[in-house]
Amino acid sequence: MIYDIGIIGLGVMGTNIAKNMSRNGFKVVSFDFFEDVRSNRDDELASEGIDIADSLKSFVDGLKSPRNILMLVKAGDVTDQTIEKVSPLLSPGDTLIDGGNEGYENTSRRNKALTAIDINFIGMGVSGGEEGALNGPSLMPGGQKQAYENVRPLLEKIAAKADDGKPCVTYIGEDGSGHYVKMIHNGIEYADMELIAESYYFMKHALKMSNDEMSAVFSEWNQGELNSYLIEITADILKFKDETGNYVLDTIKDKAGQKGTGKWTGIEGLKLGIPSSIITESVFVRYLSSLSEERARISETYDSEMGSLPENKSEILEDLKKALYISKLMSYSQGFRLLKEASDTYGWHLNLGDIAMIWRKGCIIRAQFLEDINHAFKSDTELSHLILDDYFKEVVSKNHIGLRKIASRAIDKEIPMPAFLSAISYFDNMKQRRGSSSMIQAQRDYFGAHTYERTDKSGVFHTEWY
Repeated sequence: MIYDIGIIGLGVMGTNIAKNMSRNGFKVVSFDFFEDVRSNRDDELASEGIDIADSLKSFVDGLKSPRNILMLVKAGDVTDQTIEKVSPLLSPGDTLIDGGNEGYENTSRRNKALTAIDINFIGMGVSGGEEGALNGPSLMPGGQKQAYENVRPLLEKIAAKADDGKPCVTYIGEDGSGHYVKMIHNGIEYADMELIAESYYFMKHALKMSNDEMSAVFSEWNQGELNSYLIEITADILKFKDETGNYVLDTIKDKAGQKGTGKWTGIEGLKLGIPSSIITESVFVRYLSSLSEERARISETYDSEMGSLPENKSEILEDLKKALYISKLMSYSQGFRLLKEASDTYGWHLNLGDIAMIWRKGCIIRAQFLEDINHAFKSDTELSHLILDDYFKEVVSKNHIGLRKIASRAIDKEIPMPAFLSAISYFDNMKQRRGSSSMIQAQRDYFGAHTYERTDKSGVFHTEWY
């Protein structure tokens, strides 16, 4: 048999994407370097019409030309080792696709090395987890345009479909751009999750709400402008009970894990000089959550008075809804601003509107207002920041007061809401024509003669301050 596509790596993601491809009419051959993995997957994949090759050579030889191979293996060294083993068996014009959660700089390096031997390389962000892999993920492929065109019909077929029927995949750009966009997606995901977690914590401790009451609120919010996958699952999580009748959420340690992509986004913001403060703050909160022993000792040292139930709970919930909406918008704004800067810096010519559209389904941050983000960038292709768009100007003007009220109440009641506070601080800083940094420049010039620029004349100046 001649196969349309080959998949290396039979973990959960590789197995599910193989099934997705087979169910969509493609002839799929798979391979894993570990014999026991191949053996364990044999019956499962055979029932889906997917063959498992017994050697790398037979795997490659069975593919139609030009060959297309999707790797779903561990990022880093394992991906490099896989490429070293498979590339000598390939021919000019063949394409390797890395669907792992890889750093974009590694992808750029591999793209250049393989291009030198006439092998195409696509770094493709894949979002949606194991469920998305099986039933339709959001896909973010970057690499040679012709290589993408070779696999475009397949990718469009297996990708998630938005409500208008359009597949959640598009050509992102050259070399490492696909994995870069996935990195920003994950950074926004970190912020989104933190903002929702802080909303839950505020409801629980400031408004003394039960799990079922909170679940009902999130379900209601999911019917309007806050409609999103993460809001939806939060409502489900809050009301879920185990076999003993206990709420599962209440038994989970407040110690959040991470795989590093949020941190990468923060580092990239520092590298390019673009504030990603809400995303970075969300990463730091996960670090802080791991300091459980220190937090326990400090909590015993300092009292925390969260106060009694306020009388105007419904009014406060409405403010919280507005606060969450505008804070989410600010985090998306930071992510898209970083994408714009990267596009200009690395020469990728990213289409920000198209990127918003492929996040509408299949991925973790899918949300209703991505349609509005797409419209903003389509209406003004030179738009530098989302909050300058007419629609979002109106949204911010209507909602930022709610965020201020929630931020003030949180501080007053000693309820930690660092991502919300970061959002309002970011907005307030961005709307200042003249901020506080003139003092920093004066200080730098005072102690280090670093010079400064003036508002009343051109040039670079230094003052003898003493």
